[in-house]
Amino acid sequence: MQRTALFVTFGGLVTSLITTFLPLWKTMNSDLNEVENWFSGLWHTCLYTEEVGIQCKAYESVLGLPMDLQISRVLMSVSIGTGGLAVLAAFPGLEGVEMCLGQPALKRGLLILSGVLSWVSGLTTLAPVSIVAYTTVVEFWDEGFPDVMPRWEYGEAMFSGWFGGLALVIGGTLFFVAVCMGDYDQRPPSVPNSPQVKHRTRHYLKTEVL
Repeated sequence: MQRTALFVTFGGLVTSLITTFLPLWKTMNSDLNEVENWFSGLWHTCLYTEEVGIQCKAYESVLGLPMDLQISRVLMSVSIGTGGLAVLAAFPGLEGVEMCLGQPALKRGLLILSGVLSWVSGLTTLAPVSIVAYTTVVEFWDEGFPDVMPRWEYGEAMFSGWFGGLALVIGGTLFFVAVCMGDYDQRPPSVPNSPQVKHRTRHYLKTEVL
């Protein structure tokens, strides 16, 4: 269970990292000019044409960005940082790894810390993707824009962001499940031959004979 949690968390971290730098958060193509496709991400916009191919340009000013993109940049950076710390903290806490030997409480604490960090990483991935998705829907159905004007739509990176965020949340949950399983395995075994049990058994047999 510990290794499964680490694998799922690492997969979600890689997916979130790729999503952060993909310029495919939003796409736009015009019915008037079907040979041009626009792509927008957190860090740059791209234009694809059949003649030239794809050309990307970074945003000139951070303060000039829409508020949803500014918030998404910060949250995705936090997500990558906390996800990386979750993986680093989980590795020495794994059972069978020759680190922190003879310190089961420390290993247990590292797994709990990894679970919390994975949850934080997952939530800070799901939040910016959902914010951008909401603003995209609001702008798409804005009646103030003419019908012939092209509008932004969902890109592939939105779905990969949701997948990565859910994977991180699931990985954090699996860490807690692994801790609970370890606590269950380490509980003291019941002692059926204790004096109390023997006394109760003799009393029960005596009552039955009478």
